[in-house]
Amino acid sequence: MNQSSATVRRNFAKSRFELEIDGALALAEYRLDDKAITFTHTETPPALQGRGVASRLIHGALLEARAQGLKVRATCSFVAAYLKRHREFADLEG
Repeated sequence: MNQSSATVRRNFAKSRFELEIDGALALAEYRLDDKAITFTHTETPPALQGRGVASRLIHGALLEARAQGLKVRATCSFVAAYLKRHREFADLEG
């Protein structure tokens, strides 16, 4: 699947969001408790790095969190930095 048509999907069984591009899988792991989702780890395979894949993944994950009415916490440094750069998601922080 190429980058432009790839979509972020939530893998409930593995507690992570996934984005598959060119046969490689980027992922954002999370913990869900009460009304909050805590992002704990983001991983992008070397073949996908430097292409904005992690940002697309987190953007999609945050849109899903908003749709589910969840507050977002970030123990993952990438997600924390993304939230600081993208203030359109400030309403999710909690």
